[in-house]
Amino acid sequence: MTSVAAVLMLVSTARAADLKVLTTGILKGSFKEIATRFEQETGRKVIMSWGPSSGNSPEASQVRVKSGEHVDVLIMVNTGMDELVKGGYFTPVERKDVAVSKIGVAVKTGHKMPDISTEAALRQTLLDATSIGYSEGASGTYVATVLLKKLGIVDQVAGKSHVVLGRKFVGEAIASGEVELGLQQISELRLEPGITVVGPLPEELQKKSVVSAAVSSEATDMEAAMQFLAYLTSPASAESMKKSGLDLPDAKP
Repeated sequence: MTSVAAVLMLVSTARAADLKVLTTGILKGSFKEIATRFEQETGRKVIMSWGPSSGNSPEASQVRVKSGEHVDVLIMVNTGMDELVKGGYFTPVERKDVAVSKIGVAVKTGHKMPDISTEAALRQTLLDATSIGYSEGASGTYVATVLLKKLGIVDQVAGKSHVVLGRKFVGEAIASGEVELGLQQISELRLEPGITVVGPLPEELQKKSVVSAAVSSEATDMEAAMQFLAYLTSPASAESMKKSGLDLPDAKP
């Protein structure tokens, strides 16, 4: 074998070992730790990209998968994945629920901590806020289409509500002063320095999103993809997810 051929074979092998993972931002806080350990233990290279599980921005996972972007492992809120599967845009070989995420409220660090302990308190806090931000993803969809309606304040807050699009976290908008009060998945809010997570929504108003991971039927390296999916449910990965503010699918309330 010539030296050139040997180099080409090595390059080909390296590429075959690369694993492309598209994940929801919900897992962004734990993903680096999980992927690093996986790479160290298996020698497989993980290439991660992320986007919201729903929405119409170019960064949204649904938009990217529907446009034909290649993904070996897809991680997103289960309802969004269900839509892709039913629409014929994504065919999973194996699928597992890996985490459960709750929605929280945050303000800029140093801001007076608002009361969100009850439905009435949360309603008043949202009415009093000068501006409110939420994402185009699963949490923001819930806030806009369910929560504000339950609280009966859709019209009252319409003029001061801001949808944070694409890969930008709500926490970034809070830290920059773009919005005073933000609502997003707790694990995502905890990523942003300069903000303080007030706490989760009251239990009677909480929306728990189940995060699913699935291996694509078109995975380039099926063995590596299946190996990574199994690793996502390992004790080490579960611990990383819990540290980031997530619950496990089988965890009791």
